[in-house]
Amino acid sequence: MDLSHAFRRIQLALRFIVPLVAVLALLAMALVPLVDALMLRWWVNDLEIRSRLVANTMQDQLVDAVRDGNGARVRQLFRRAVEDERLYALAYCNLDGQIVYRTPTYPIELGCSEIKGSGPDAHVLRQFPPAPLHVTWFAIPSTGPRIGTLVLVHDMSFVDRRSADTRKYIIGFFILLGVVVSFITVFIAQLSWRGWMAGVRALLRGEGIIQPFREAANPDLQPLVGEVRALLREVDLGRRNTERGATWDSDMLRSVLRNELAGDEILLVSNREPYIHMRQGNDVVIRRPASGLVTAMEPIMRACSGTWIAHGSGTADQATVDRHDHIEVPPDNPSYTLRRVWLTEEEERGYYYGFANEGLWPLCHIAHVRPIFRTSDWERYVEVNQRFALAVCAEARTEDPVVLVQDYHFALLPRFIHERLPRATIITFWHIPWPNPESFGICPWRARVLDGLLGSTILGFHTQYHCRNFIDTVDRFIEARIEYEASRVSYGGHRTSIEPYPISIQWPSPWRETQPSVAECRLRVLEREDLPAGIKIGIGVDRMDYTKGIIERFHAVEKLLETRPDYVGRFTFVQIAAPTRSSLDDYRAFEAEVHALAARINARFGSARVPAIRLKAEHHEPEVINEYYRTADICVVTSLHDGMNLVAKEFVASRDDEQGVLVLSQFTGAARELHDALPVNPYHVDQCAEVLDQALRMPPDEQRVRMRSMRRLVQEYNVFRWAGAMLLDASRLRQRQRIVDRIDQHRERTVELG
Repeated sequence: MDLSHAFRRIQLALRFIVPLVAVLALLAMALVPLVDALMLRWWVNDLEIRSRLVANTMQDQLVDAVRDGNGARVRQLFRRAVEDERLYALAYCNLDGQIVYRTPTYPIELGCSEIKGSGPDAHVLRQFPPAPLHVTWFAIPSTGPRIGTLVLVHDMSFVDRRSADTRKYIIGFFILLGVVVSFITVFIAQLSWRGWMAGVRALLRGEGIIQPFREAANPDLQPLVGEVRALLREVDLGRRNTERGATWDSDMLRSVLRNELAGDEILLVSNREPYIHMRQGNDVVIRRPASGLVTAMEPIMRACSGTWIAHGSGTADQATVDRHDHIEVPPDNPSYTLRRVWLTEEEERGYYYGFANEGLWPLCHIAHVRPIFRTSDWERYVEVNQRFALAVCAEARTEDPVVLVQDYHFALLPRFIHERLPRATIITFWHIPWPNPESFGICPWRARVLDGLLGSTILGFHTQYHCRNFIDTVDRFIEARIEYEASRVSYGGHRTSIEPYPISIQWPSPWRETQPSVAECRLRVLEREDLPAGIKIGIGVDRMDYTKGIIERFHAVEKLLETRPDYVGRFTFVQIAAPTRSSLDDYRAFEAEVHALAARINARFGSARVPAIRLKAEHHEPEVINEYYRTADICVVTSLHDGMNLVAKEFVASRDDEQGVLVLSQFTGAARELHDALPVNPYHVDQCAEVLDQALRMPPDEQRVRMRSMRRLVQEYNVFRWAGAMLLDASRLRQRQRIVDRIDQHRERTVELG
């Protein structure tokens, strides 16, 4: 009886194996011609590149020899070139389509007639005994009046040999794959066929995870069964919108909110507010802060129409809010509410300037500035986080809002909100890097900071590397259950998902319809800076912060002018550096050092008309900065350590002319995405200077290829897609939680009726 059962199980397994083997055989047969075609295209492209390289290398010597009528020199040049095993033959044709010089191997049948009727640069495949040939011809010279055509013929017989080897490997791979899969299928079928099928049938009937509640006669349970089935079928449906090719915009984000978070309340908390009201004489002016956080979050709030809770720091902020500390923004077209929270000077000094920016900021950036931790600063930090938690609860109209907590100013806020609104979905995004456990261990209140962040439902960082650092830090300093594969931490009866969400910028640009042309922007900037036409311009845009590598950038400019004196008077670097945290000693000292260094370099290499460095240490509106982006020949980002750095993406987005070169520090999150930027190590001054020179000399065609690739990436992975990914993840978690709540409610009713 056991043998007959085993035999039947093998028969069932064979029902899978035979079709599998047939499919694999058909797939192998279909792939072989595709691979042959792919190999041919690959090698043809390779030969075209090789041909262009050979032509460019020979061009100057060939032109001189032809013009001098020196046939011996031409033949010697050709003879050396055909020593390459793949370069079969060479010929030089005049403008009348006649062969002037050729190697003995050049096919007479080819001649020059076909080449004469073609464009200046082209290629063709021809079959001449004993092998197929790849023929490429180039205008000589490549620039200026054309005097003839250089013809390069490559032997392509090696392609057939490589293709034959590839076919053998593919067939062997599919045979091995079929054997392995067949063995695994039979083995699993022998062990678990009946149990697996029974489990599937039970799951499809609604048994298994909901078996205790499967009373068919209970009408209240039927909707719940349907919801669980739908959730199991679509466990990853939330990712589909973020992975499709369509460009995300504000309308798509609104659609996600409407479909996935219908009726849910969105609250955003940050230290910096998106609009600051300042007194200027008798007038009140509105300023947009120089902040990557504001740049990223403001278009999201316009789409969400929620409430933004922030510290009111402007001198006219209190005079512009209503009695509930609310104001509708943006001023020109209100679409969401700004709720301001007021802090005393002592609170701001301890919470913001003290613990956040003298402690956490240098600690997380691993900057060469010693973190400072004071007990009084920590106490103010705790108080302010509690104050903002109360503000969130006061603004919440429901018991389960979606709360977006932003950055290192509010490490304790998620826990405080969770304690008051346990049903809230809290998405915390840490905009700066997270250091390794050894570095974070310096913080005296490390366990409290980790406890606060683990009050989040979702905790986001820019990169997977920072996510791993955070999980390792949790593992080092607190007792928690870590699910490494799922990237989740369970702590205090609450589970937090740790996810990477690379932040980005708005696309399309808010100035797309109104911004001046690139040519007009350049005229404006040249007039504003009193610079001569034709000058090369570099641009840097940062806050005046020691983590941004401004000092290192200036040293690179100085080194460039030392090694390439021909740039003196022909290149100027414009550094826009908005003042920040000027009440801190480290920042005042840094700003003084930046000014002194710029003055010294200008004294060495500058002139009254063309300074080497134009330092603009003042606030600039985003529209004005956009003009500098569109004017610059190069944009230089040399952060010593940065979570993302949106300046790099803003520069790319501004260049609809597909020109300009981005020089990007390898220590930024943006460097993990913008692979067509020129990477630099900002600590290596000589390398930075060489890359600046390379960027300034880059041909327009190469600039176009690189910029087009980066613009495509920024367009596809824009800030709306970034927000959509987080909100879709939150939606999925909220849906699961509601199903669990309904199961718990039904269990309680069942016990009561007991």
